[in-house]
Amino acid sequence: MDAFLMMRGARKIVEVCAAVKSGERVLIVTDSASPMPEIAECLAAAAHERDAEVVVTVMSPREVDGAEPPQAVIDALKASHVALLPVSYSISHSEGVRAAMTTGTRVASLVAFTKDMLIRGGIEADFGKLRKRCDAVAAMFTEATEAVLTSPGGTNIRLQLKGRPGNSHPCIVDKPGKFTAIPNVEANVSPVEGEGEGIAVFDGSIPNLRMGVVDAPVRVEVRGGSIVNIEGGRHADILRRIWSKQDDPSVYNIAQLAVGLNPECVPFTGVWLNDHGAEGTVHLGIGTSASLGGHTQSSLHFDGMMYRPTLRLDGKTVIEDGVVMIDFDGKPTAPSRSASKARPAAEKSEARVR
Repeated sequence: MDAFLMMRGARKIVEVCAAVKSGERVLIVTDSASPMPEIAECLAAAAHERDAEVVVTVMSPREVDGAEPPQAVIDALKASHVALLPVSYSISHSEGVRAAMTTGTRVASLVAFTKDMLIRGGIEADFGKLRKRCDAVAAMFTEATEAVLTSPGGTNIRLQLKGRPGNSHPCIVDKPGKFTAIPNVEANVSPVEGEGEGIAVFDGSIPNLRMGVVDAPVRVEVRGGSIVNIEGGRHADILRRIWSKQDDPSVYNIAQLAVGLNPECVPFTGVWLNDHGAEGTVHLGIGTSASLGGHTQSSLHFDGMMYRPTLRLDGKTVIEDGVVMIDFDGKPTAPSRSASKARPAAEKSEARVR
């Protein structure tokens, strides 16, 4: 019965998000961690219905997000029109995936996807409707020289953006070389290396490293574009150990500033692709930025998320206390709901996960 219900979401990913056409070469990269093979099977069936040439490859799970896939997978990625990546640990920020995109491969990431995510939640969004707003926020990133990010939890950081392109990921890849992650409608930018200053407090979730919803805020101090100090509870300790194991100074790089724009995603559940896309949230990426318009290739990339952010680009407000100030036509707007309504919903979600 699960597979029957999952096929609706699988078809939406193949037909709407990836715009698969008859005769196209579709590669589905998965790994042996449950339930990834089941999700891959549904995607393969949906692509077969489109009369595509479908190949499914199963690799061993990566140890951290951002690690490289095997060379055989990289070669297959380069030879494909479309790549769908239902994997337990992300390969999206790898050099291999980036190389495939330069050859024209359209890539859709489905990291740590669950069967339920093919049935309900973010997958129910009208991606076509959300695209114009996502493109507009990405354009604001491109035009901006400075971002100021604050939050009630204690975030207060300035990031320099001059010369960096904004990226729109509306869950649609209908042109060669495009990338998106599903269902997290997101606009992002890679800040200029070496110039970020301030404090960031992750009081939402850190799902990439399978930490999920944080049990105590993780506070990081940023100087010269890199994290120089970290405080917090158990999750801060885990991060210290992971960073130490990498033995790579680039893992501390502030790599990404991103805005979630999917109203069907709930903040925060601890599920990566849900939390990334939750409307009115902001997350900062740490580590690799080369896949986002920056210059840093690290051994690791993960994201920290926060409640009720306020984001201003050169003084223009993009998010005010967790409310997106851009409408679905890409125009500035007044909030349609009070920011105070956002927190109870998030708290309810957090309680459910725990």
